[in-house]
Amino acid sequence: MAVQYLTPEGMTHPTPYHHVAVGSGTRHVHVAGQIARLADGTPVAPGDLPGQVAQALRNTATGLAGAGATFNDVLRLTFYVTHWHPEKIGEFMTGVERVAEDIGLPLPLPPASLIGVDCLFEPDVLVEVEATALID
Repeated sequence: MAVQYLTPEGMTHPTPYHHVAVGSGTRHVHVAGQIARLADGTPVAPGDLPGQVAQALRNTATGLAGAGATFNDVLRLTFYVTHWHPEKIGEFMTGVERVAEDIGLPLPLPPASLIGVDCLFEPDVLVEVEATALID
C-alpha cells in the first residue's frame, strides 16, 4: 500500500477521518469533483443528501479504478456540501456508511475536508467529492 494513515497523539480524536496520510507512491491520481449522476447524466437521489453522498462516492471509486487506484491509495478527500449546517453530519455520514463496504472506502476516512457552499453548478446537486491518490 502506498498510503499510511495516522492520527497522532495530541490531535483531535475521535473523528470520522484520519488527520494525516503519508504517501510513498510515484503516480498522482486526481479525481475531479464527482456528483450524484449516472454515467448518462441521470440525476440520482434528488433532494436526498445521504443518497447523493453515496452516489458521488461510487463515482469517485469508478474514477479511481480507471486509474488503477482504490480508496486505499487516497491521500485526501474533499467534500463540498450545499447549504451546510453541522446538524447535517448524521445524514452525511449515513451516505458514507451506506457505500463504504461496497466501494472499499476505509472507515475512518482518509484525511478529509467538508466544505459548506451556497450552491454547486446545478441547483439539484447537493454534494461533490474530489479525491487525490498516490500509487506506485
